Amino acid sequence: MKFGIHHPSWRYGNDDPATLFESVKAKAQWAEDHGFTWFSVMDHLIQIGMAGPPEEPFMESWTILSALAAVTKRIRLAPLVTSVHYRNPAHLAKIAAGVDQISGGRLTFGIGAGWFEAEYKQYGWDFPPKPATRIAQMEEAIKLIVAMWTEKRATFHGKWFHADNAILEPKPLQKPYPPIMIGGSGEQLTLRAVARHGDACNLFGPPDVVRKKLEVLKRHCDAAKRDYNEIERTNATGFLIARDEKALAAKRQRLEVPAQYMGVAATVTQITDLVGKYKDAGSQLLISGTWRNDPETHELLASEVMPHFAS
Repeated sequence: MKFGIHHPSWRYGNDDPATLFESVKAKAQWAEDHGFTWFSVMDHLIQIGMAGPPEEPFMESWTILSALAAVTKRIRLAPLVTSVHYRNPAHLAKIAAGVDQISGGRLTFGIGAGWFEAEYKQYGWDFPPKPATRIAQMEEAIKLIVAMWTEKRATFHGKWFHADNAILEPKPLQKPYPPIMIGGSGEQLTLRAVARHGDACNLFGPPDVVRKKLEVLKRHCDAAKRDYNEIERTNATGFLIARDEKALAAKRQRLEVPAQYMGVAATVTQITDLVGKYKDAGSQLLISGTWRNDPETHELLASEVMPHFAS
């Protein structure tokens, strides 16, 4: 089983905006040097409620990925996940190709249908109210993006998106193109889109939920005549880890972890057991964030938990 770090918060204690990039750079380099194979950031313009207040400093994802591509060497980089509506898909294909070039072929192209309506309103984007519409737009955008990545000149006329004899050079380094991860767990439409277009899925929830979602994905793959084993199965969660219950209680108080924290606050032993359940459920890559960038959480994950799952 592989492990990744997700970076949902830009708070490090001093909250000085001038230090944000140096902090995330150090975090990504540390992850690369300690056995993690993945580093992702959220594609939002303001903080989401489950991770912090909207006034928190928040850096734009593709800018950060470009910068991290230049200062890391091995770790895979990704937006988790980029919204279909925030950038013209043909332009997004160009941006992503550049990150793949800069990184030496380490981009995973995470994309989703979008959901954060308040952010759409603040930045002047139209928010289609029906999830089915947004998912259909995502699928159409993927088709255009793949055309831009693989064709000498791309012409595409869809219901929502268009390109006319468009040039994208240089192409991504990865061939035929960077792996496409589709985020979300919706059983009827999103997982069907994974079966049709995705190279990876990203699921949420406890192990029993992940197991159920993967069973649904397999049925969609069968219907689409797609090899289920071609798709990388990943899940994302939040961790707050301490060595024992006493240390965990103190950490929760010190970091002001809210009662409604959506991640898992637990001891090393409990997290090791939980990771084993995710592996048994079918997850191949566990991507974890932590509350307010608690450094000990990922240090304990790397030193005490991950060795149990080394291949």
